[in-house]
Amino acid sequence: MTLSRRTFGLLATLALAGPLTAPAQAAAAAVEAQDHYDRARELAGDDPVLCALVTALTPGATAPLPPAPAPLKLFDDLAVLSAGWVSATAVLTDHGIVLIDALTSPADAEHVIVPGLRTLGADPATLKYVVVTQGHYDHFGGAQLLADRYGARVLMHPADWDLIARTAPADAPARDLDILDGQRLTLGGTTIRLHHTPGHTPGTVSPIIPVRAGARRHTAMLWGGTLPPAGLPELRTYLSSVRSFRTRAVRAGADVELSHHPTDFGLERAEQLRAHPDGPNPFVLGRPRTERFLAVLDLMLRGRIADAGAAGVRAEPGRWC
Repeated sequence: MTLSRRTFGLLATLALAGPLTAPAQAAAAAVEAQDHYDRARELAGDDPVLCALVTALTPGATAPLPPAPAPLKLFDDLAVLSAGWVSATAVLTDHGIVLIDALTSPADAEHVIVPGLRTLGADPATLKYVVVTQGHYDHFGGAQLLADRYGARVLMHPADWDLIARTAPADAPARDLDILDGQRLTLGGTTIRLHHTPGHTPGTVSPIIPVRAGARRHTAMLWGGTLPPAGLPELRTYLSSVRSFRTRAVRAGADVELSHHPTDFGLERAEQLRAHPDGPNPFVLGRPRTERFLAVLDLMLRGRIADAGAAGVRAEPGRWC
């Protein structure tokens, strides 16, 4: 763990005073947490994408509930279909569609995903796979309708198939295909890498997706966890996943950042792109800025872990599923 001079100085002063009492330990941990948050804000600077992430991960943050935007192609072969507070991504290949997440319900599939694809000129009947990034209802809700209607295969990590089997939520898809860590899902000429990044749920998955805009090729990352969990062990698992995924994203040359919740200025960027389709694509952050996104995420998690350790209880849970 790297500490700032301020935090190191406080801890050294407390150590010289003798064994730390419980209140002193809590105070030191609170200072350590704030140090991580401050460093994250400093790293974010005035970048609206990174600042939005800091705001979303600050304890006590309120989840925005924006209106649902119209469907939009972010790239020639990738589109967003959104209910506002949660979105799905359609990867449009030459052999059909891979849908990443399926919104909250069969009604969302019927009234958002299916007509949204048609609006963008994609035939929902060519839907081949639904990749579910986590076992929460707002990510799998429409999957079974799409499987029943179009024969799409539904993929989820085994740990989250088990999660939904235990919780038995309404509209959960029937167990189908398992996702393995680092698995390649290929359809036509497109190969998506699926990485197991537990913490938010035991089976959370984060994809890395090749995309194109005209002759230009890019690599998109989609962090599957969004907001941190409540328990300290899960927070530590989440942080470990952030770090392993950061290594994989850098190795893949990720220069595009995507999210399925409005924690990254994503809906605002979509409207910028809609208004100026011939301008610079606001989802192309470039490799250094994309890696910095994950570095900010790392720092905010370290702050929440310090907060949870100071309290000796469960951390405040995130407000997104």
